[in-house]
Amino acid sequence: MTGFTPVDGGLVGLYLLATMIAGLAVRKHVGKVEHFLVAGREMDVSLGIASLAATEFGIVTCMYTAQNGFNLGFAGAVPGILMALAMWLVGATGFCIKPLRESGVVTLPELFEKRFGPRVRWASGVVIVLGGLLNMGVFLRTGGEFLLEVTGLGAAAAAGETGLSGWAAAHTLELTMTALLLLVAVYTILGGMLSVLVTDFLQFVVMSVGLIAVTVLILADVGWGTLVDAVARHHGSGGFSPFANAKMGWPYVLFNACLNLATVLTWQTILQRVLAARDAATGRRVFTRTSFFFVARFLVPGIWGIAALAVLGPGADSLHAMPRFLATFVPAGLMGLLVAAMLAADMSTDSSYMLTWASVIWNDILAPFRRGAWDERRGLRANRAIVAAIGVFLLFYGLWYPLKGDLWTYLGVTGTIYLASMSVLLVSCCYFPRTNSWGAAAAIAVGALLPVAYLVLEQLPATGRFAREIVGPYGSGIAAYAGAAAAMAVGSYLKPRRTEGP
Repeated sequence: MTGFTPVDGGLVGLYLLATMIAGLAVRKHVGKVEHFLVAGREMDVSLGIASLAATEFGIVTCMYTAQNGFNLGFAGAVPGILMALAMWLVGATGFCIKPLRESGVVTLPELFEKRFGPRVRWASGVVIVLGGLLNMGVFLRTGGEFLLEVTGLGAAAAAGETGLSGWAAAHTLELTMTALLLLVAVYTILGGMLSVLVTDFLQFVVMSVGLIAVTVLILADVGWGTLVDAVARHHGSGGFSPFANAKMGWPYVLFNACLNLATVLTWQTILQRVLAARDAATGRRVFTRTSFFFVARFLVPGIWGIAALAVLGPGADSLHAMPRFLATFVPAGLMGLLVAAMLAADMSTDSSYMLTWASVIWNDILAPFRRGAWDERRGLRANRAIVAAIGVFLLFYGLWYPLKGDLWTYLGVTGTIYLASMSVLLVSCCYFPRTNSWGAAAAIAVGALLPVAYLVLEQLPATGRFAREIVGPYGSGIAAYAGAAAAMAVGSYLKPRRTEGP
Protein backbone atom coordinates (compact mmCIF):
# COMPACT_ATOMS: atom_id res chain seq x y z
CA MET A 1 0.00 0.00 0.00
CA THR A 2 1.10 3.58 -0.64
CA GLY A 3 0.33 6.78 1.22
CA PHE A 4 -1.23 8.47 -1.84
CA THR A 5 -4.89 9.26 -1.11
CA PRO A 6 -7.62 11.38 -2.73
CA VAL A 7 -6.54 14.22 -0.42
CA ASP A 8 -3.06 14.01 -1.87
CA GLY A 9 -4.54 14.00 -5.35
CA GLY A 10 -6.43 17.17 -4.50
CA LEU A 11 -3.23 18.87 -3.32
CA VAL A 12 -1.48 17.92 -6.55
CA GLY A 13 -4.41 19.16 -8.64
CA LEU A 14 -4.44 22.47 -6.77
CA TYR A 15 -0.74 22.92 -7.40
CA LEU A 16 -1.09 22.21 -11.13
CA LEU A 17 -3.97 24.71 -11.37
CA ALA A 18 -1.94 27.42 -9.61
CA THR A 19 1.02 26.80 -11.91
CA MET A 20 -1.09 27.12 -15.04
CA ILE A 21 -2.71 30.34 -13.83
CA ALA A 22 0.68 31.86 -12.96
CA GLY A 23 2.24 30.76 -16.24
CA LEU A 24 -0.57 32.08 -18.41
CA ALA A 25 -0.98 35.36 -16.51
CA VAL A 26 2.22 36.87 -17.96
CA ARG A 27 1.61 35.99 -21.61
CA LYS A 28 0.24 39.47 -22.34
CA HIS A 29 3.64 40.98 -21.50
CA VAL A 30 5.39 39.02 -24.26
CA GLY A 31 5.51 41.38 -27.23
CA LYS A 32 9.02 40.82 -28.55
CA VAL A 33 11.30 37.87 -29.27
CA GLU A 34 13.70 39.18 -26.60
CA HIS A 35 10.88 39.01 -24.03
CA PHE A 36 10.16 35.44 -25.11
CA LEU A 37 13.79 34.20 -25.01
CA VAL A 38 15.50 36.21 -22.23
CA ALA A 39 12.61 37.96 -20.40
CA GLY A 40 13.73 41.37 -21.67
CA ARG A 41 16.98 40.98 -19.65
CA GLU A 42 15.25 42.20 -16.47
CA MET A 43 15.78 39.19 -14.16
CA ASP A 44 16.87 40.11 -10.62
CA VAL A 45 18.94 38.05 -8.17
CA SER A 46 16.11 36.45 -6.14
CA LEU A 47 14.17 35.34 -9.19
CA GLY A 48 17.37 34.13 -10.84
CA ILE A 49 18.29 31.97 -7.83
CA ALA A 50 14.83 30.39 -7.66
CA SER A 51 14.68 29.82 -11.42
CA LEU A 52 18.15 28.32 -11.71
CA ALA A 53 17.66 26.03 -8.71
CA ALA A 54 14.26 24.86 -9.96
CA THR A 55 15.51 24.27 -13.49
CA GLU A 56 18.52 22.21 -12.50
CA PHE A 57 16.59 19.83 -10.26
CA GLY A 58 14.28 17.51 -12.12
CA ILE A 59 12.91 14.09 -11.32
CA VAL A 60 15.64 12.56 -13.46
CA THR A 61 18.18 14.37 -11.25
CA CYS A 62 16.50 13.01 -8.12
CA MET A 63 16.51 9.47 -9.53
CA TYR A 64 20.18 9.41 -10.47
CA THR A 65 21.46 11.16 -7.38
CA ALA A 66 19.44 8.76 -5.22
CA GLN A 67 20.95 5.92 -7.21
CA ASN A 68 24.38 7.38 -6.43
CA GLY A 69 23.52 7.32 -2.74
CA PHE A 70 22.31 3.73 -2.98
CA ASN A 71 25.35 2.52 -4.95
CA LEU A 72 28.13 4.77 -3.59
CA GLY A 73 26.98 5.99 -0.18
CA PHE A 74 27.84 9.53 0.91
CA ALA A 75 30.71 9.55 -1.60
CA GLY A 76 28.03 9.74 -4.29
CA ALA A 77 27.59 13.44 -3.42
CA VAL A 78 31.08 14.28 -4.79
CA PRO A 79 29.73 15.58 -8.15
CA GLY A 80 27.45 17.98 -6.26
CA ILE A 81 30.33 19.31 -4.17
CA LEU A 82 32.46 19.80 -7.28
CA MET A 83 29.65 21.60 -9.10
CA ALA A 84 29.01 23.88 -6.13
CA LEU A 85 32.71 24.80 -6.07
CA ALA A 86 32.68 25.45 -9.82
CA MET A 87 29.52 27.56 -9.58
CA TRP A 88 30.90 29.66 -6.74
CA LEU A 89 34.31 30.12 -8.39
CA VAL A 90 32.82 31.21 -11.71
CA GLY A 91 30.37 33.57 -10.00
CA ALA A 92 32.99 35.08 -7.69
CA THR A 93 35.51 35.73 -10.46
CA GLY A 94 33.14 36.35 -13.37
CA PHE A 95 35.23 33.87 -15.37
CA CYS A 96 33.73 33.74 -18.86
CA ILE A 97 30.21 34.71 -17.74
CA LYS A 98 31.09 38.39 -17.29
CA PRO A 99 32.30 38.90 -20.89
CA LEU A 100 29.48 36.66 -22.10
CA ARG A 101 26.74 38.80 -20.49
CA GLU A 102 28.43 42.06 -21.49
CA SER A 103 28.53 40.93 -25.12
CA GLY A 104 24.72 41.23 -25.30
CA VAL A 105 24.24 37.90 -27.08
CA VAL A 106 21.17 35.68 -26.71
CA THR A 107 22.95 32.33 -27.03
CA LEU A 108 26.46 30.91 -26.70
CA PRO A 109 27.00 30.24 -30.44
CA GLU A 110 26.17 33.87 -31.17
CA LEU A 111 29.25 34.85 -29.18
CA PHE A 112 31.37 32.34 -31.09
CA GLU A 113 30.48 33.97 -34.41
CA LYS A 114 32.17 37.19 -33.32
CA ARG A 115 35.51 35.36 -33.04
CA PHE A 116 35.27 32.26 -35.20
CA GLY A 117 32.76 33.13 -37.91
CA PRO A 118 29.24 32.05 -38.95
CA ARG A 119 30.16 28.45 -39.81
CA VAL A 120 31.43 27.76 -36.31
CA ARG A 121 28.34 29.43 -34.88
CA TRP A 122 26.10 27.14 -36.91
CA ALA A 123 28.12 24.00 -36.06
CA SER A 124 28.10 24.93 -32.36
CA GLY A 125 24.35 25.38 -32.45
CA VAL A 126 23.87 21.96 -34.01
CA VAL A 127 26.11 20.27 -31.41
CA ILE A 128 24.37 22.07 -28.52
CA VAL A 129 20.87 21.21 -29.71
CA LEU A 130 21.69 17.59 -30.51
CA GLY A 131 23.45 17.05 -27.20
CA GLY A 132 20.73 18.88 -25.28
CA LEU A 133 17.74 17.19 -26.87
CA LEU A 134 19.26 13.70 -26.74
CA ASN A 135 20.17 14.30 -23.10
CA MET A 136 16.66 15.53 -22.35
CA GLY A 137 15.14 12.57 -24.20
CA VAL A 138 15.20 10.41 -21.06
CA PHE A 139 13.57 12.95 -18.72
CA LEU A 140 9.91 12.15 -19.33
CA ARG A 141 10.14 8.37 -19.02
CA THR A 142 12.36 8.50 -15.94
CA GLY A 143 10.04 11.07 -14.34
CA GLY A 144 7.03 8.94 -15.16
CA GLU A 145 8.64 5.86 -13.60
CA PHE A 146 9.19 7.78 -10.37
CA LEU A 147 5.63 9.10 -10.21
CA LEU A 148 4.05 5.72 -10.93
CA GLU A 149 6.26 3.97 -8.36
CA VAL A 150 5.76 6.48 -5.54
CA THR A 151 1.99 6.87 -6.03
CA GLY A 152 1.34 3.18 -6.65
CA LEU A 153 -0.35 3.89 -9.99
CA GLY A 154 2.02 1.56 -11.79
CA ALA A 155 1.16 -1.39 -9.56
CA ALA A 156 -2.54 -0.47 -9.66
CA ALA A 157 -2.49 -0.37 -13.46
CA ALA A 158 -0.78 -3.75 -13.60
CA ALA A 159 -3.46 -5.18 -11.29
CA GLY A 160 -6.29 -3.58 -13.28
CA GLU A 161 -7.33 -1.32 -10.39
CA THR A 162 -7.15 2.09 -12.12
CA GLY A 163 -10.42 1.88 -14.00
CA LEU A 164 -8.51 1.74 -17.28
CA SER A 165 -8.41 -1.29 -19.50
CA GLY A 166 -6.56 -2.65 -22.48
CA TRP A 167 -4.18 -0.27 -24.25
CA ALA A 168 -4.78 2.60 -21.80
CA ALA A 169 -3.92 0.48 -18.77
CA ALA A 170 -0.73 -0.74 -20.46
CA HIS A 171 0.33 2.85 -21.20
CA THR A 172 -0.47 4.58 -17.92
CA LEU A 173 3.03 6.08 -17.76
CA GLU A 174 2.87 7.46 -21.28
CA LEU A 175 -0.60 8.96 -20.82
CA THR A 176 0.31 10.54 -17.47
CA MET A 177 3.49 12.18 -18.73
CA THR A 178 1.88 13.25 -22.02
CA ALA A 179 -0.71 15.20 -20.04
CA LEU A 180 2.04 16.80 -17.94
CA LEU A 181 4.06 17.72 -21.03
CA LEU A 182 1.00 19.36 -22.59
CA LEU A 183 0.48 21.53 -19.50
CA VAL A 184 4.12 22.64 -19.55
CA ALA A 185 4.08 23.26 -23.30
CA VAL A 186 0.99 25.49 -23.13
CA TYR A 187 2.40 28.10 -20.77
CA THR A 188 5.91 27.89 -22.24
CA ILE A 189 4.65 28.43 -25.78
CA LEU A 190 2.46 31.38 -24.76
CA GLY A 191 4.66 33.11 -22.17
CA GLY A 192 8.23 32.07 -23.03
CA MET A 193 10.95 33.00 -20.55
CA LEU A 194 8.60 35.25 -18.58
CA SER A 195 6.31 32.31 -17.85
CA VAL A 196 9.29 30.10 -17.09
CA LEU A 197 10.67 32.56 -14.52
CA VAL A 198 7.29 33.13 -12.82
CA THR A 199 6.40 29.43 -12.64
CA ASP A 200 9.96 28.55 -11.60
CA PHE A 201 9.58 30.73 -8.52
CA LEU A 202 6.38 28.94 -7.50
CA GLN A 203 7.92 25.58 -8.31
CA PHE A 204 11.06 26.40 -6.31
CA VAL A 205 8.99 27.11 -3.19
CA VAL A 206 6.91 23.92 -3.49
CA MET A 207 9.96 21.82 -4.37
CA SER A 208 12.01 23.13 -1.44
CA VAL A 209 9.24 22.54 1.11
CA GLY A 210 8.66 19.01 -0.17
CA LEU A 211 12.34 18.05 -0.21
CA ILE A 212 12.98 19.40 3.28
CA ALA A 213 9.86 17.80 4.76
CA VAL A 214 10.63 14.32 3.42
CA THR A 215 14.30 14.55 4.45
CA VAL A 216 13.38 15.60 8.00
CA LEU A 217 10.95 12.67 8.21
CA ILE A 218 13.66 10.23 7.08
CA LEU A 219 16.16 11.59 9.59
CA ALA A 220 13.56 11.40 12.37
CA ASP A 221 12.15 7.92 11.63
CA VAL A 222 15.06 6.07 10.00
CA GLY A 223 17.76 7.97 11.86
CA TRP A 224 21.13 9.41 10.90
CA GLY A 225 22.95 6.63 12.73
CA THR A 226 21.09 3.99 10.73
CA LEU A 227 22.04 5.71 7.47
CA VAL A 228 25.72 5.88 8.45
CA ASP A 229 25.70 2.26 9.59
CA ALA A 230 24.11 1.14 6.29
CA VAL A 231 26.80 2.92 4.27
CA ALA A 232 29.61 1.53 6.43
CA ARG A 233 28.18 -2.01 6.30
CA HIS A 234 27.57 -2.16 2.55
CA HIS A 235 30.29 0.15 1.16
CA GLY A 236 32.98 0.36 3.84
CA SER A 237 35.33 3.35 3.72
CA GLY A 238 34.52 3.75 0.02
CA GLY A 239 31.06 4.96 1.01
CA PHE A 240 32.62 8.04 2.60
CA SER A 241 35.64 8.79 0.38
CA PRO A 242 35.75 8.60 -3.43
CA PHE A 243 39.45 7.75 -3.32
CA ALA A 244 38.77 4.64 -1.21
CA ASN A 245 35.96 3.48 -3.52
CA ALA A 246 36.94 1.01 -6.24
CA LYS A 247 34.17 2.35 -8.50
CA MET A 248 35.41 5.93 -8.24
CA GLY A 249 39.03 6.97 -7.54
CA TRP A 250 40.92 9.96 -8.93
CA PRO A 251 39.73 9.47 -12.58
CA TYR A 252 36.13 9.79 -11.34
CA VAL A 253 36.93 12.95 -9.39
CA LEU A 254 38.96 14.54 -12.20
CA PHE A 255 36.37 13.74 -14.84
CA ASN A 256 33.55 15.15 -12.71
CA ALA A 257 35.60 18.28 -11.99
CA CYS A 258 35.98 18.87 -15.75
CA LEU A 259 32.35 17.96 -16.41
CA ASN A 260 30.92 20.26 -13.75
CA LEU A 261 33.11 23.24 -14.64
CA ALA A 262 32.15 22.83 -18.29
CA THR A 263 28.48 22.53 -17.28
CA VAL A 264 28.60 25.76 -15.26
CA LEU A 265 30.29 27.58 -18.15
CA THR A 266 28.41 26.28 -21.18
CA TRP A 267 25.20 24.41 -20.34
CA GLN A 268 22.75 26.66 -22.12
CA THR A 269 19.94 26.30 -19.56
CA ILE A 270 22.30 27.64 -16.86
CA LEU A 271 23.66 30.40 -19.08
CA GLN A 272 20.12 31.48 -19.95
CA ARG A 273 19.87 32.95 -16.42
CA VAL A 274 23.06 34.96 -16.95
CA LEU A 275 21.83 36.20 -20.31
CA ALA A 276 18.43 37.14 -18.84
CA ALA A 277 19.98 39.01 -15.88
CA ARG A 278 19.87 42.80 -15.64
CA ASP A 279 23.66 42.99 -15.88
CA ALA A 280 26.81 40.91 -15.42
CA ALA A 281 26.99 41.65 -11.68
CA THR A 282 23.47 40.26 -11.19
CA GLY A 283 24.36 37.12 -13.10
CA ARG A 284 27.47 36.61 -10.97
CA ARG A 285 25.49 36.95 -7.73
CA VAL A 286 22.97 34.40 -8.99
CA PHE A 287 25.83 31.94 -9.46
CA THR A 288 27.51 32.47 -6.08
CA ARG A 289 24.26 32.41 -4.11
CA THR A 290 22.93 29.31 -5.89
CA SER A 291 26.18 27.36 -5.52
CA PHE A 292 25.31 25.63 -2.23
CA PHE A 293 22.09 24.34 -3.74
CA PHE A 294 24.12 22.05 -5.97
CA VAL A 295 25.48 20.25 -2.90
CA ALA A 296 21.91 19.80 -1.65
CA ARG A 297 20.91 18.72 -5.17
CA PHE A 298 23.07 15.60 -4.77
CA LEU A 299 23.01 15.16 -0.99
CA VAL A 300 19.26 15.30 -0.29
CA PRO A 301 18.18 12.64 -2.83
CA GLY A 302 21.38 10.77 -1.93
CA ILE A 303 20.09 10.51 1.66
CA TRP A 304 16.83 9.16 0.27
CA GLY A 305 18.79 6.54 -1.68
CA ILE A 306 20.81 5.59 1.41
CA ALA A 307 17.56 5.25 3.39
CA ALA A 308 16.28 2.90 0.68
CA LEU A 309 19.50 0.89 1.02
CA ALA A 310 19.05 0.69 4.81
CA VAL A 311 15.39 -0.36 4.62
CA LEU A 312 15.22 -2.47 1.44
CA GLY A 313 18.76 -3.88 1.41
CA PRO A 314 21.37 -4.04 -1.35
CA GLY A 315 19.40 -6.52 -3.44
CA ALA A 316 16.85 -3.90 -4.53
CA ASP A 317 16.90 -2.34 -8.00
CA SER A 318 19.19 0.64 -7.42
CA LEU A 319 17.35 2.99 -9.81
CA HIS A 320 13.84 2.31 -8.47
CA ALA A 321 14.73 1.59 -4.84
CA MET A 322 14.21 5.19 -3.71
CA PRO A 323 10.65 5.71 -5.07
CA ARG A 324 9.64 2.23 -3.87
CA PHE A 325 10.90 3.08 -0.40
CA LEU A 326 9.09 6.44 -0.36
CA ALA A 327 5.85 4.83 -1.58
CA THR A 328 5.42 2.97 1.73
CA PHE A 329 7.31 5.36 4.00
CA VAL A 330 5.75 8.78 3.33
CA PRO A 331 2.32 9.19 4.99
CA ALA A 332 -0.85 10.56 3.41
CA GLY A 333 -0.90 14.35 3.20
CA LEU A 334 2.85 14.60 3.00
CA MET A 335 2.73 12.28 -0.04
CA GLY A 336 0.69 14.90 -1.89
CA LEU A 337 3.32 17.52 -1.06
CA LEU A 338 6.08 15.15 -2.24
CA VAL A 339 4.38 14.46 -5.56
CA ALA A 340 3.68 18.17 -6.04
CA ALA A 341 7.34 18.91 -5.29
CA MET A 342 8.52 16.36 -7.84
CA LEU A 343 6.05 17.64 -10.42
CA ALA A 344 7.37 21.15 -9.72
CA ALA A 345 10.91 19.92 -10.28
CA ASP A 346 9.99 18.19 -13.53
CA MET A 347 7.85 21.01 -14.93
CA SER A 348 10.46 23.68 -14.27
CA THR A 349 13.16 21.57 -15.91
CA ASP A 350 11.05 20.68 -18.94
CA SER A 351 9.87 24.25 -19.58
CA SER A 352 13.35 25.76 -19.26
CA TYR A 353 14.99 23.11 -21.41
CA MET A 354 12.37 23.39 -24.15
CA LEU A 355 12.80 27.16 -24.28
CA THR A 356 16.59 26.94 -24.18
CA TRP A 357 16.98 24.60 -27.12
CA ALA A 358 14.35 26.59 -29.02
CA SER A 359 16.41 29.75 -28.56
CA VAL A 360 19.49 28.07 -30.07
CA ILE A 361 17.52 26.66 -32.99
CA TRP A 362 16.02 30.08 -33.75
CA ASN A 363 19.04 32.23 -33.07
CA ASP A 364 21.85 30.08 -34.46
CA ILE A 365 20.71 27.15 -36.62
CA LEU A 366 17.89 28.84 -38.54
CA ALA A 367 19.50 32.31 -38.73
CA PRO A 368 21.26 31.66 -42.08
CA PHE A 369 17.97 30.54 -43.61
CA ARG A 370 15.92 33.55 -42.54
CA ARG A 371 15.87 35.96 -45.44
CA GLY A 372 15.38 39.58 -44.62
CA ALA A 373 14.33 41.06 -41.30
CA TRP A 374 11.45 39.37 -39.52
CA ASP A 375 9.08 41.52 -37.49
CA GLU A 376 8.46 40.71 -33.83
CA ARG A 377 5.10 39.06 -34.40
CA ARG A 378 6.48 36.70 -37.03
CA GLY A 379 9.49 35.93 -34.84
CA LEU A 380 7.27 35.09 -31.85
CA ARG A 381 5.15 32.75 -33.96
CA ALA A 382 8.27 30.97 -35.19
CA ASN A 383 9.71 30.57 -31.69
CA ARG A 384 6.44 29.22 -30.35
CA ALA A 385 6.30 26.74 -33.22
CA ILE A 386 9.85 25.59 -32.40
CA VAL A 387 8.94 25.01 -28.73
CA ALA A 388 5.92 22.99 -29.87
CA ALA A 389 8.10 20.94 -32.23
CA ILE A 390 10.53 20.18 -29.39
CA GLY A 391 7.59 19.01 -27.29
CA VAL A 392 6.53 16.64 -30.09
CA PHE A 393 10.10 15.31 -30.34
CA LEU A 394 10.26 14.67 -26.60
CA LEU A 395 6.85 13.02 -26.69
CA PHE A 396 7.71 10.45 -29.33
CA TYR A 397 11.46 9.97 -28.86
CA GLY A 398 11.73 10.13 -25.09
CA LEU A 399 8.36 8.74 -24.03
CA TRP A 400 6.49 6.70 -26.58
CA TYR A 401 9.67 5.22 -28.04
CA PRO A 402 11.50 3.68 -25.04
CA LEU A 403 15.25 4.22 -25.10
CA LYS A 404 17.42 1.13 -24.86
CA GLY A 405 20.74 0.62 -23.12
CA ASP A 406 22.27 2.08 -19.99
CA LEU A 407 20.76 5.51 -19.30
CA TRP A 408 23.65 6.75 -17.18
CA THR A 409 26.13 6.07 -20.01
CA TYR A 410 23.67 7.65 -22.42
CA LEU A 411 23.48 10.85 -20.37
CA GLY A 412 27.23 10.97 -19.89
CA VAL A 413 27.99 10.58 -23.58
CA THR A 414 25.49 13.19 -24.77
CA GLY A 415 26.74 15.63 -22.13
CA THR A 416 30.44 15.14 -22.91
CA ILE A 417 29.96 15.41 -26.68
CA TYR A 418 28.53 18.89 -26.12
CA LEU A 419 30.42 20.15 -23.09
CA ALA A 420 34.00 19.20 -23.97
CA SER A 421 34.19 21.35 -27.10
CA MET A 422 31.88 24.20 -26.05
CA SER A 423 33.84 24.89 -22.86
CA VAL A 424 37.09 25.07 -24.83
CA LEU A 425 35.51 27.42 -27.37
CA LEU A 426 34.13 29.72 -24.68
CA VAL A 427 37.39 30.03 -22.74
CA SER A 428 39.32 30.57 -25.98
CA CYS A 429 36.82 33.15 -27.20
CA CYS A 430 37.06 35.14 -23.97
CA TYR A 431 40.76 34.96 -23.13
CA PHE A 432 42.89 33.67 -26.02
CA PRO A 433 42.80 36.10 -28.97
CA ARG A 434 45.20 33.99 -31.06
CA THR A 435 42.68 31.14 -31.42
CA ASN A 436 40.74 30.97 -34.69
CA SER A 437 38.12 29.14 -36.72
CA TRP A 438 40.39 26.22 -37.62
CA GLY A 439 41.05 25.53 -33.97
CA ALA A 440 37.36 25.88 -33.11
CA ALA A 441 36.32 23.40 -35.80
CA ALA A 442 39.00 20.94 -34.67
CA ALA A 443 37.88 21.24 -31.03
CA ILE A 444 34.25 20.53 -31.96
CA ALA A 445 35.26 17.46 -33.97
CA VAL A 446 37.65 15.99 -31.39
CA GLY A 447 35.39 16.75 -28.43
CA ALA A 448 32.60 14.74 -30.06
CA LEU A 449 34.76 11.98 -31.58
CA LEU A 450 36.54 10.70 -28.47
CA PRO A 451 33.51 9.83 -26.29
CA VAL A 452 31.67 8.34 -29.26
CA ALA A 453 34.76 6.26 -30.13
CA TYR A 454 34.85 4.91 -26.57
CA LEU A 455 31.24 3.74 -26.75
CA VAL A 456 31.86 2.01 -30.07
CA LEU A 457 35.09 0.35 -28.93
CA GLU A 458 33.57 -1.00 -25.70
CA GLN A 459 30.93 -2.84 -27.74
CA LEU A 460 33.41 -4.59 -30.05
CA PRO A 461 34.72 -8.01 -28.92
CA ALA A 462 38.28 -7.23 -29.96
CA THR A 463 38.52 -3.91 -28.11
CA GLY A 464 35.79 -4.06 -25.47
CA ARG A 465 37.99 -5.21 -22.60
CA PHE A 466 40.67 -2.62 -23.39
CA ALA A 467 38.10 0.18 -23.57
CA ARG A 468 36.32 -0.79 -20.34
CA GLU A 469 39.24 -1.83 -18.14
CA ILE A 470 42.18 0.22 -19.44
CA VAL A 471 40.59 3.44 -20.70
CA GLY A 472 37.31 3.41 -18.78
CA PRO A 473 34.41 5.87 -19.09
CA TYR A 474 36.15 8.48 -16.93
CA GLY A 475 39.43 8.18 -18.82
CA SER A 476 37.64 8.68 -22.13
CA GLY A 477 35.87 11.72 -20.70
CA ILE A 478 39.11 13.28 -19.46
CA ALA A 479 40.63 12.60 -22.89
CA ALA A 480 37.72 14.41 -24.55
CA TYR A 481 38.35 17.62 -22.58
CA ALA A 482 42.12 17.45 -23.02
CA GLY A 483 41.77 16.50 -26.68
CA ALA A 484 39.41 19.38 -27.44
CA ALA A 485 41.84 21.85 -25.84
CA ALA A 486 44.80 20.38 -27.76
CA ALA A 487 42.83 20.46 -31.01
CA MET A 488 42.01 24.14 -30.46
CA ALA A 489 45.71 24.94 -29.95
CA VAL A 490 46.98 22.89 -32.89
CA GLY A 491 44.26 24.02 -35.31
CA SER A 492 44.79 27.68 -34.42
CA TYR A 493 48.56 27.31 -34.89
CA LEU A 494 48.21 25.66 -38.32
CA LYS A 495 45.91 28.27 -39.85
CA PRO A 496 47.97 30.67 -41.99
CA ARG A 497 48.16 34.21 -40.60
CA ARG A 498 47.14 35.75 -43.92
CA THR A 499 43.69 34.15 -43.61
CA GLU A 500 43.08 35.23 -40.03
CA GLY A 501 39.55 36.18 -39.17
CA PRO A 502 36.16 34.57 -39.76
